[in-house]
Amino acid sequence: MEGVAAKRGNQKIRDMVLSMVVIGAVVALVYTVIPHDEDADPIKPVDYRVELSTAQRSAPYPVLAPEGLPKEWRATSVTYRGNQGKAWHLGFLDPEKEYVAVEQSTKDPAKYVPEVTLSAKNSGRTEQIGDAAWQVWKGEKYDALVRTDKGATTVVLGTAKDERLVEMAKALKPKAAEPAGSPAAPSAPASPSAPK
Repeated sequence: MEGVAAKRGNQKIRDMVLSMVVIGAVVALVYTVIPHDEDADPIKPVDYRVELSTAQRSAPYPVLAPEGLPKEWRATSVTYRGNQGKAWHLGFLDPEKEYVAVEQSTKDPAKYVPEVTLSAKNSGRTEQIGDAAWQVWKGEKYDALVRTDKGATTVVLGTAKDERLVEMAKALKPKAAEPAGSPAAPSAPASPSAPK
């Protein structure tokens, strides 16, 4: 009797090993057959024109977006929350693939800035950009440039170098002509000429 039980135990182990080999072979086959591209860029740029237009019509302040940034800047996220402090968010990756975002809101700056910068602190310094003085904030996660104007607080924040934050702040315009990192805007069809 012992010999039969031992034989059955060995058979169960052998069957289990054979099953694992078959499953492994199927997984290997599926992996080699399904196409995958390790060289593909995992970053999917977003076209923010519609959200920008909506925000610019809805917000009680001049909604800002960059104009004239090099094409290496890629927009990666966009939101406008009219019911949450009229908050505008536009996220980018700079040419070094560091994060830079534009945040605007009508919320109380004393609460809003630490919220979006993940607890950055005002350094007491300012950066003159164009005709505006921006506060310089420093944080563990994000550094930021902050200014309050025309009923809204604008924050340019990110993991990028200070020069990149300044570059973004310089590029901000209330009506951006061509979104950076987006496909070209479709041209308007020519209007038919009136008969003579």
